[in-house]
Amino acid sequence: MNTRSGNIILIGMMGTGKSTVGRLVAEHLNYSLVDLDAEIERMAGKSIPDLFAADGEGRFRDFETAALREVLHRSSQVIATGGGAVLRSENCEAMKRGGWVVALTADADTIVERVRGDANRPLLAGNVEERVQSILMERADKYRFADLMVDTAGLTADEVASEILMHYRG
Repeated sequence: MNTRSGNIILIGMMGTGKSTVGRLVAEHLNYSLVDLDAEIERMAGKSIPDLFAADGEGRFRDFETAALREVLHRSSQVIATGGGAVLRSENCEAMKRGGWVVALTADADTIVERVRGDANRPLLAGNVEERVQSILMERADKYRFADLMVDTAGLTADEVASEILMHYRG
């Protein structure tokens, strides 16, 4: 764990609660909450669905890497990443150097229930169940570098936040 920065970096599949849990943890620690997707939108000057539609996933991932690098220069923050931030090894390495990494997980049914109908998730276009299963399989090993893993299925956001805070030594 990188205690110098005091950053907590939340990773995990969409719908695992990174934004909600991140807000609770940040409030408890009196840290800043950074939503990496909001940083990407600020840098790109457009929404994530518009960025995907106009420029494609590759360009989105470029903005994601740049935004992550930028926010990791700050300290005492909870960073809620997008689910695919772990797809580039350089991002994973930067996260390990930049703070304490917590992976939030959940089973496919829980994720589908949480994200169904969310128009701001361009990777879920089409059959949501199939897309979630496919993405889970593609990313099965991508979150293993985390310092802590918390299964969020069946837990409230408060319970997940408590689990994180119980282990945090920043």
